[in-house]
Amino acid sequence: MSNRGSLPTKTGRHHLLGFLLSEAGDIIMEISSKENTQFFSNSTILPADRSSFKSESSASKEKQSCCGSIKIFLGALSFVYFAKALSGSYLKSTITQIERRFDIPSSLVGIIDGSFEIGNLLIIILVSYFGAKLHRPRIIGAGCLIMSAGTFLIAMPQFFMGRYRYERFPSTINSTVSISPCLQDKSQTPLSALEKSQAKINSGCVQTVAIIGPIFGFLLGSLCAKLYVDIGFVDLDSVPITHRDVQWVGAWWLGYLIAGVISILAGIPFWFLPKHLRKPESRKDSSTSSEQSKFITEDNKDQHKSYQQHVRIAEMAKEFLPSLRNLFGNPVYILYLCASIIQFNSLIGMVTYKPKYIEQQYGQTSSKTNFVIGLINIPAVAFGIFSGGLIMKKFRVTVLGAAKLSLGSSFFGYLLLLSLFAMGCENSDVAGLTVSYHGTKRTTDYEQGLFSECNSGCACSKNDWDPICGENGVTYISACLAGCQASNGSGKNTVFFNCSCVGTLESPSQSSSAVVGPCQKGNECPKMFLYFLVISVITSYTLSVGGTPGYILLLRCIKPHLKSFALGIYTLAIRVLAGIPAPVYFGVAIDTTCLKWGSKRCGGRGACRLYDSTALRYVYLGLTLVLGTVSIFFSVAVLWVLRKRSSPQDETLSSNGERGACGTKSRKDNFVNSDGLIQTTNCPEKETRL
Repeated sequence: MSNRGSLPTKTGRHHLLGFLLSEAGDIIMEISSKENTQFFSNSTILPADRSSFKSESSASKEKQSCCGSIKIFLGALSFVYFAKALSGSYLKSTITQIERRFDIPSSLVGIIDGSFEIGNLLIIILVSYFGAKLHRPRIIGAGCLIMSAGTFLIAMPQFFMGRYRYERFPSTINSTVSISPCLQDKSQTPLSALEKSQAKINSGCVQTVAIIGPIFGFLLGSLCAKLYVDIGFVDLDSVPITHRDVQWVGAWWLGYLIAGVISILAGIPFWFLPKHLRKPESRKDSSTSSEQSKFITEDNKDQHKSYQQHVRIAEMAKEFLPSLRNLFGNPVYILYLCASIIQFNSLIGMVTYKPKYIEQQYGQTSSKTNFVIGLINIPAVAFGIFSGGLIMKKFRVTVLGAAKLSLGSSFFGYLLLLSLFAMGCENSDVAGLTVSYHGTKRTTDYEQGLFSECNSGCACSKNDWDPICGENGVTYISACLAGCQASNGSGKNTVFFNCSCVGTLESPSQSSSAVVGPCQKGNECPKMFLYFLVISVITSYTLSVGGTPGYILLLRCIKPHLKSFALGIYTLAIRVLAGIPAPVYFGVAIDTTCLKWGSKRCGGRGACRLYDSTALRYVYLGLTLVLGTVSIFFSVAVLWVLRKRSSPQDETLSSNGERGACGTKSRKDNFVNSDGLIQTTNCPEKETRL
């Protein structure tokens, strides 16, 4: 018995472990790098005692040395964020490749994708606690090593699970001899439908690079999808399928190896950085420090004592529950948290299965799908985030205005998404599945519909999936089910003759020929795909515009001493309640639209071979829109609470930087007072930096 039947279990375990390790390293790097960014920023702005005997030239040299160290740190940190973003986006680009390679359903792929967040939960507490006490640059370096180990582990199944086996009729492999696909002798055992190939072989700066990472991640996915999965192990000339074939699997594993190497290279500089950076003496005042720097107190032995020396663990534990109660007693925070969780469920599910949707709905290849997402959609998201921050800064938007902008962005974004229902392609004509062998639409049981009078004399298996395209424009699941009596040629050039089920509309009784591969979608499908891309880009931009205003709204309505805690709860909730479950139930819902399931060699259901395009469109877009609509209702509730707790005078004062809608003194228990607000008059540039 082949080991193919155990592939999903073994592969699932290895991929889960790989994603857990990758995300563990990711979170170690992310948390430590955020703290280190603040630390090095603080190091450049906090004052130091100036020695009277130190000359101006020596101070200048010290300043240049410090600035050089900061540039090295920011450059290294930017590269780390690039590696992290590239790995995460490349995962999304390989979903369909992994699914086909190991014959697993979308629901299991969703679990594998969700495990990326599980690794975060296992390590986030420890890193948050020890990150401020240990050598943080080296912690970042260690995180990079763990992240690279995770990406390497993800690729490992490719090397010990054997070569990829795709279903092919023997005559299409390496023979030019005419062989009858239709087995007339029913006592004869059908030939194996599986063929095995044999062979051997500065923090704005940081976020900008983090946005560039996904672009390169999807472009890398596009490149690897064009390379055959067993490249370097088989003779590519002997492979009868191309990257346009429905059974094609690209070199999904190659990108993970590349991402792992990049992660290792990104972590190397941090092993040589000092634990603390000497502070320059040219700065006289710390008033120019960013708001974020006020949340971190550095343990510099020469300047001040550690914060942990003044606060006992018992006192911190005693303050935890009151802080949590205070935080959850803030209606704006709770409503915005609920809106964000539901919206991220919508967005994460949509992004995870967007490549699959484009491939199945519009008949595009994996390579082209990843290319358009990386080169069109991701830049639109980046530009939307930038535009939202620019609007907040230029027009000095109040907290109430930020709520309106966030709500408007979501409303118009999902309204545009609604139009995508009309931009789909009809099901391809597949005999026995979407149409009958007589050309009429099928309404009966699909399994029984695979057999007809025209192939009744053939000993065909209903589990085969080796599609051919008849000259009548109809796709047949296999040459046997098409009733083909003879074939000629080899590989991609195989032509089947005397196919009793392939009849033209003018003379349905006349036998015809067919070629390897499914028929292309209808003539209107390329045009629909173009419309989809345009609306998708506009939708991505519109939804992204509300990201920065929503984040500013979150920060402004929380007491200053609770901001770090509130952001931690917010991030944890998004990862646990959106990042983990969304890919799973989206995958389960998508599996319900499958028309033809593959079969493993050892029995059991494999990956889906053909989806109902109409049902897939309604499930994928419908689930996204339902979740988005619910999140809009919560956003409306946020706006209603803000309006109820504010007055026109408060809004006027907020525009002058004195007090905002969240900062009325009569509600000081639940909202920030005027001292906790961002003073837009004095520091308008801090609006978009939070």
